[in-house]
Amino acid sequence: MNSMNTNYSIRDEIRDFWSERADTFDQSVGHEIFSEEERKGWQRLIRKHLGEGQGRPLLDLACGTAVISHLMHDVGFKVTGLDWSDAMLAQARAKAKKRGTDIRFVSGDAENTMEPKDSYDAITNRHLVWTLVDPASAFKEWFSVLKPGGKVLIVDGNMGRETWVKSLQKFWTKVTGKPAASHMSPEMMARHQSIRSRVHFSHEMPAEAIVDLLRQAGFVDIVVDRKLGDIHWAQARKMPFLRGLERMVQERFAICARKPG
Repeated sequence: MNSMNTNYSIRDEIRDFWSERADTFDQSVGHEIFSEEERKGWQRLIRKHLGEGQGRPLLDLACGTAVISHLMHDVGFKVTGLDWSDAMLAQARAKAKKRGTDIRFVSGDAENTMEPKDSYDAITNRHLVWTLVDPASAFKEWFSVLKPGGKVLIVDGNMGRETWVKSLQKFWTKVTGKPAASHMSPEMMARHQSIRSRVHFSHEMPAEAIVDLLRQAGFVDIVVDRKLGDIHWAQARKMPFLRGLERMVQERFAICARKPG
């Protein structure tokens, strides 16, 4: 097994985990977009923090199957999608070809992009920060790649925080013996938990902790936006009841920060 190889790192595990999920990634609510209401919610959020694209270069980190890349493209950015999973990039390229979009895709590590310094007006990512082994270094890398005055928009959440819905799900499982509905198999769930236990934010990831690291990296004008209800309501309506309820009560947020310039 690869996990027995001393050269097989947590970063390799993360890459392989998401590669194995590439074929079914877009089938999950919260990954791909399944309603016009959700799409409008995302576009509202993007315009609120980044404005209209107007052909400005944008780097979408850990782009996966290019869900966020396409949202950014639709708002008018010139998008580069970066991911280190070849399987995800294959799905992303196929989707872009089908939709006739000119998004550029590159293979790379979000913690060390290898992209030119001062080259992007904006950087985006969704559900990436919790997977970072060294977020402080990653944020410094993102700061370097942004042009002076450029912005980073992070969409993530404190998913390690216990909610009353999660407690209810655990109680239900204990009483009935039926696990809560999930888009992952028990084996993949176990791998997910194993990975989570070894990244930097192994337990909770409050927005304030991310803000502190962004500030240390040199970012200014940092804004935490918790008003994502339109997106979460649209997602919850497409989920099983308890999963949808959990989506509505989780501590999810967007964080926007600017590189001085």
